[in-house]
Order: sequence, then C-alpha cells, then structure tokens
Amino acid sequence: MDRGGEINRLLRRGVAEVIVEDELTKLLTSGKQLRLKEGFDPSFPDIHLGHMVALRKLRQFQELGHKVILIVGDWTAQIGDPSGVSVTRPMLTRDEVQANAKTYMEQFFKVVDKEKTEVRWQSEWFGKFTLAEVIQLTSKFTIAQLLAREDFSNRYNNGRPITLTELLYPLLQAYDSVAIQSDVEFGGNDQKFNLLMGRELQAIVGQQPQQIFLVPLLVGTDGSKKMSKSLGNYIGVAEPPDEIYGKVMSIPDSLIMDYFELVTDVSDEELAEFRQGLSHNTVNPMVLKKRLAREIVTQLYDSESASNAEGQFTKVIQQGEIPEEVTELYTKLHPSIDLRDLMVKTGQAKSRSEASRLIKQGAVSIDGQRITTPVAPIQSGSIVKVGKRRFTKIIDTDNIVS
Repeated sequence: MDRGGEINRLLRRGVAEVIVEDELTKLLTSGKQLRLKEGFDPSFPDIHLGHMVALRKLRQFQELGHKVILIVGDWTAQIGDPSGVSVTRPMLTRDEVQANAKTYMEQFFKVVDKEKTEVRWQSEWFGKFTLAEVIQLTSKFTIAQLLAREDFSNRYNNGRPITLTELLYPLLQAYDSVAIQSDVEFGGNDQKFNLLMGRELQAIVGQQPQQIFLVPLLVGTDGSKKMSKSLGNYIGVAEPPDEIYGKVMSIPDSLIMDYFELVTDVSDEELAEFRQGLSHNTVNPMVLKKRLAREIVTQLYDSESASNAEGQFTKVIQQGEIPEEVTELYTKLHPSIDLRDLMVKTGQAKSRSEASRLIKQGAVSIDGQRITTPVAPIQSGSIVKVGKRRFTKIIDTDNIVS
C-alpha cells in the first residue's frame, strides 16, 4: 500500500485549506491513531450532499486507521449559532434535540464508518459546568477577538442584535476540542473562525493544538448558492434513489466536475479525461451527469438502486411517461377540491404556502393538464404531478366497492 500517495491524495482532493499542513502530515506518518473531531448542530435532522464533502474525508481518515469523535451539540443547540446568517436560531427542547440527533446519526453512518466512531454529547461536560467555570472560559478571549468573526462583525456594524449567548457559542465549540482532546477538527471553510478558536484554546490550556481541515462548500442545484435545505437547493442523503438521481441530473453543467471531485471516488485520471472532454466539446454533459448520478446513488444505496433510478429517469423525465409504481391517495372527493390541501396530504408539498407557490409556477398538473388555480376538479383515478418526479394517483373512497 502506497501510504504516502494516500496521504497526499487525502490532503489535496476536495480540500479548501489545512492548518497546519506540515504538522498534520507528520501526525499522519507518526503511527498515532488520531482523534478526528466532527460536531453537528441538531437544530436540523437531515444531511445533504454539502455535508457529505466533510463526511467523506472523515471516512478516508478512518480507512487509514483513525477515529472519529462525533459530538452532538445538544447544549449549543439551546443557544443558537448564526453560522453566517443574519438571524439567531430558535432554542430547542431536549426532546427535539434527541429526535433530530437520532435522524442525523442514521444518515451520518450512511457515509462514515460507525464501528470507527465514538459518539459524545456536549452535555457530558457542559451539563456539570459551574458559573465559575463559565467565567473562567470567557476570560480566555476578548470581545475584539469574537467581533473579528465576519457575521458578528457585519451584524454589529449594521446595528443588528447579537446576544451574549451567541458570543458564547464559539467558546463552547472551542471547549469541545479540549474536552475530547481533538487532534484534527473538520468543517466547511465558512467555519474557519470557530475551528481556530478551538486550536487556540487547546494551546492556552496546555494541550497539543488541533489541526484544522477545511473543505469547500458545495454549490446547490440552483448553481449559485451553497447547498442549503432552507434554500431548497439541496440533495438529501436519505431521499429516495429516484429523487437523488433526478436532482443530480438537474444541476447546471458548470457544477459537474465539482460534484465529481467532492462527492465521488472516481479517479483523478478519469476526472482529467472528463474535463478535457467538456472543454473540447467531445463529451455530452448529459452522459457525465448520468455517470455522476449513478455514482452518488450507488454510494448512498447500491448499484441496483442506481440502475433502477436511471431507468425511471429515462422513462419519466426523458420520455415523459408515468412511472409504473405511483403513490396512491384514498380520499373523499368533492366536485372541486383545494389542491393545496391535497398536495400537503400527499407529501407533494410541505405546506399550503409551498403548494400555492408551485401552482403559480406552473409546476402542477392533473392528467397532463397544467393547473394554475388552487381549486380544480379531480376525478377518481386522476394523476396529480408536481414538478418532474412527484406523482400521486387520487382514488375516491366513495367509488370503492366493498
């Protein structure tokens, strides 16, 4: 095994920045099992491909014999990390945190090796923190240091509120590194400030400062902003194979190579051929996107699921046919029914407001006829289609013969 080559690839592909690369290289060649810190905010339960960029790196480190320490941010979830946004996040109850964490970990272990992961909860150490310890922690940093964080600085300069509890967040995340004696912390390059705080606090208390491993932010399916559930431009790792495949096929051609590099194991040599083919127009981008979609679905499910998803895409999207298996909804039909309520009931929309938006956008049809008003006649057996991939067959319960 070419360990030097593996380490070089580990530190080159899908990496935004390593702090400090020489130190991390020495650690990787020292024979020591490294403790890899990955924390998550259980404010949201789902993982998307944007998260996968860092998770895949964790898996690659595990394959070299290192151990992931997954920290459930159950304590900081009750404070709210702005993470570059201009508003604070709502505090969560303990039950909400537990439920979100369960879902998150089920998805986390679709990518990361569970057997080589240790799960820790922040409440293990913060649950017994005294006021004296909180004050002692705050004495390690200055307000000026905290306001150097870009989102805090922007809000302060624009007169937007910043609570004292928010200012505590980077300190608490930094203390996580001390609590678990982290060797390497992982995150997107928008988390650089918080990760460096952990490195600094470790040095202050006499620990070996952790290395920082930053990964690029994956652009979402809209082709312009980072992948985010709140923006609706995400591809969830737990979504059905057909949905994942279809969403990958919808990305702009300009993102094909970024996705290949950041969320697949296709070799660098093959990627170089893809780039050349795209630049010389000798390869059809659709062909590469199909390969990309297969790679991602196979990684999250299996090759059979990928083949089935590709067949479904060809039949439903490219040939415009109705899928063989369609979700059925049994309901009592009226002469005119409010589509918004129906779409929420079928799961084709999360809310009436989202349903209204989809109708206005012309994304809803009944039996092939585009619908532009919320109230429309529906017959038993009608197919309601939302977007390109969401089909539901409506069956009137009054027409069912017992």
